[in-house]
Amino acid sequence: MINVCDNCGEYRIDKKIDPIRSVAICPLCQHPHPFRQQPLYFVCGPSGSGKSAVCQLLTGQLSDVIPLDSDILWQPAFNQPEESFRSFFETWLRMAKNIGQSGKPALIFSAGGIPANVEPCIERRYFTQVHYLAFVCDEDELARRLRHRPTWRGSRDSRFIDGQLGYNRWLKQSGPAARVAIELLDTTNQTAVRTAEAVKTWLKAKAVAEVVASTADAR
Repeated sequence: MINVCDNCGEYRIDKKIDPIRSVAICPLCQHPHPFRQQPLYFVCGPSGSGKSAVCQLLTGQLSDVIPLDSDILWQPAFNQPEESFRSFFETWLRMAKNIGQSGKPALIFSAGGIPANVEPCIERRYFTQVHYLAFVCDEDELARRLRHRPTWRGSRDSRFIDGQLGYNRWLKQSGPAARVAIELLDTTNQTAVRTAEAVKTWLKAKAVAEVVASTADAR
């Protein structure tokens, strides 16, 4: 566990990161804890945009990235929109940080995985970059998908649909222009297979950018 100091034994999330040496420095005893500083990838978007289906397709297909559906850790206690779901995303970043020590970064499919929820987290400091991709959709098609979901998913309620349409609209209008940009992928007329291939292409482009950035920092 990177948050536990090997020297003094204290648990501290707020270690100082030295990216040149790839160490997390304990604020109490100044002990440098070596770790692998990885990038992190989020695929966000409204319900019905295809996140879960694509995550399932990519599982086992990627050799350099580990895809995970954020819903596997969801609990009612995390439902704190007034705090930007802070506890939920701190938990996921801590999970991704530790997964990254295997040598592979995480690709997290999460409806609310946007910069406003992720960037303020204390655990954010442990990643080189966080890259955001949003699945968006034509509003009529998104509403149709939600209405045709199984009843147990609770997505047929008009208020729920309106909320997802509003989120979809916000991503289209504000995502690319945000301080930390959210790239968009329109899934309206795409099969899950083709969308998964587009995500692979996006990941490859980001991986190349990471290499270029790390090379520039080393000079």
